[in-house]
Amino acid sequence: MTTKILTLGNILSRPISILIKQNNVTPNLKTSFSTSSVACVNFFNKLPAEKLWKSVTSVSNAGAKKGRGKGAGRIRIRDLNRGQVIGVGRSSMLWPGLSAPVIRGRELLKQQRLPDDPERLEKLIKIRDSMTKFRRLKLSPIERGWSGMKMPGRSLGPPDPVGEDHFTGFDTKVLQLRSLLIMKGSLGRTRNFQAMVVTGNGQGLAGFGLGRAKEMPAALRKARNRAGQKLMHFEIYNGHTIYHDFYTAFGKTKIFVQKKNEGYGLMCHRAIKEICQAIGIKDLRAKVEGSNNLQHIVKAFFIGLLQQRTHQQLAEEKKLHLVEYRSENEYFPKVVASPSKVRTKEELLTNETLDFTQYVMNNKVILKKKKYPRFYETMPHYKIYLKKYEKYRNHEKIRRNLKVEYGEVKSFLTDKYPEKAEQEAQ
Repeated sequence: MTTKILTLGNILSRPISILIKQNNVTPNLKTSFSTSSVACVNFFNKLPAEKLWKSVTSVSNAGAKKGRGKGAGRIRIRDLNRGQVIGVGRSSMLWPGLSAPVIRGRELLKQQRLPDDPERLEKLIKIRDSMTKFRRLKLSPIERGWSGMKMPGRSLGPPDPVGEDHFTGFDTKVLQLRSLLIMKGSLGRTRNFQAMVVTGNGQGLAGFGLGRAKEMPAALRKARNRAGQKLMHFEIYNGHTIYHDFYTAFGKTKIFVQKKNEGYGLMCHRAIKEICQAIGIKDLRAKVEGSNNLQHIVKAFFIGLLQQRTHQQLAEEKKLHLVEYRSENEYFPKVVASPSKVRTKEELLTNETLDFTQYVMNNKVILKKKKYPRFYETMPHYKIYLKKYEKYRNHEKIRRNLKVEYGEVKSFLTDKYPEKAEQEAQ
């Protein structure tokens, strides 16, 4: 019995009875069929791929004006046919005319199966995903900024050389990068980028600059070069901190800066920390009050650094000796600077400020929160505890001081009665 390949068109066009007669089949029931063409049309096969992707990824005019549909979070158009080429499939086959030429030299190629490649499917998926998946730029922890991949806090390198002058040993840090929308009558709404950077060599030479441009790299380059052209020199006390505490302000921003000992570190706003690292200041504490406008913070801190005076300048200004008291020196007075001419006690004014910290801070006081007692300090059992351990409260400190001064723990009567110490030793 011969079999015939019948297409869908032949089945629909020819009556079913003719087919039955050709195959010599006697039907049990006399049945008549009627055929009609059916058009399967829906949303997905009516429109092309471009229209379908546009319906998913497009943004309204009002949303586009607000900046929607941009950035890493937007939906991207994917090429779903990527890696799916005619003749290239899961099985490794050689198809003349599709995956290989029909004639190679004088030889006519034939269809053949190639050796199995276990990594073939992974390669096809990699080819397909190379254009569809959005891969973020990976940075080392040292190169990252304040918050991951964003530009503020990242390094830009030294400024561009000016003529024959090169900025050797300089490094530039981004402090602020933001986009600005400007409305103009002729151009409408335009987008610009504004960048603020600080550059320095870590040896007292630093400067900051602002740059604005249509593109982000151009704004960063302008700001970096302007910072290199506006360098300022700052005095550093003992190579690690400022000369004295100071108060500075710009606009509604107020900053109280305190001088700290070596090893304290930088306890301040992150923008002030980057400025200190560019200048070479290692130990400092700064408290920002009022507005947190970053540009105002940077400008106020630079103004305060420029207005600080050395110890000798302060002594000449007051015409008095500048005396330092340190806790590690048991608060023993040490003269730091002396003026050329010293005023007498009779020449001092009655309302004159003689306290050093109050004088350099311009009679400003840092706002401190009220300290409330701990919850257990108001309970009766805590008073019992203090009475019980009152006679032992300084023992650890006394033992440590005796070991430092005498090398051993001994009584204050040991030198007066040495024979008693010898008897105890025996």
